[in-house]
Amino acid sequence: MRVLVTGGGGFLGSHLVTELIKSGNSVIVLDNFYTGSRSNLSHLSESNNLEIIRHDVTNPFTFEVDYIFNLACPASPFHYQKFPVQTIRTSILGAINALELATKLQIPIFQASTSEVYGDPNISPQPEIYWGNVNPIGIRACYDEGKRAAETLFFDYHRQFKTNIKVARIFNTYGPRMAVNDGRVVSNFVVQALKNQDITIYGDGTQTRSFCYVEDLISGFMKIFEKKDDFTGPVNLGNPTEFTMKELAEIVIRLTNSSSKLKYVNLPNDDPKQRKPDIRIAQKELKWEPKYALESGLKKTIDYFEKIV
Repeated sequence: MRVLVTGGGGFLGSHLVTELIKSGNSVIVLDNFYTGSRSNLSHLSESNNLEIIRHDVTNPFTFEVDYIFNLACPASPFHYQKFPVQTIRTSILGAINALELATKLQIPIFQASTSEVYGDPNISPQPEIYWGNVNPIGIRACYDEGKRAAETLFFDYHRQFKTNIKVARIFNTYGPRMAVNDGRVVSNFVVQALKNQDITIYGDGTQTRSFCYVEDLISGFMKIFEKKDDFTGPVNLGNPTEFTMKELAEIVIRLTNSSSKLKYVNLPNDDPKQRKPDIRIAQKELKWEPKYALESGLKKTIDYFEKIV
């Protein structure tokens, strides 16, 4: 198949592009490289099945393709809070432009949504039927509400135009090719530990996250890609094993043999207290569940960061 991947130069996008090409598909990457990088795709430079185009998805685009993966959007709080207007524009206008093309070509389109649509959840684990608890005017709203609006657009296109949509809600994911300065907790902790710096923990460290290794997540993407029925989602993709921030920091310190100490600072506004996916739909509909335990994935991630910091 000929596949268009918006945001294909990013952390998740580059892993997806690699797997798509490995599976025999040809790929067009569309990316403005605001948070992504061409270097994430450098290992594919000799491939005849990859075309990279610099383009901002807030502007319309057209290609003859068989499938679209819409991954374009800053995903780390550092980046989306720095440029909130561009972030929500990317989520909404990018979704519209991708949906217009998919509808015109009558092809399937995949939306990389997020667990942030659940906001600071009042229930745990979070099932897909939960509507969430989001502050629409907070500092995270550009991303949270942008992704919620994008989901609305996807399902409205599906209802009105019969567009073949696939929506996945991605929970915290980590692994090689995370950016050193992207502000996400795993990369922050690993880089600080490797430099023997204090590890910064926001709040008292009891807030929890569930961490999915990138290889597991991409296998979920591919399960959706290969699924030929009318399954639309939304479907949670993530690892349901929950860890506190303090536990994560202690594991990273041990695995890196670091002399880092824990440093507690004020919790940012609207920072979720819990993240834990209910993955029963993914297990039933996709026959998918993560295989990597946290420590095994962290070892691979630490190996990557040791080479670049």
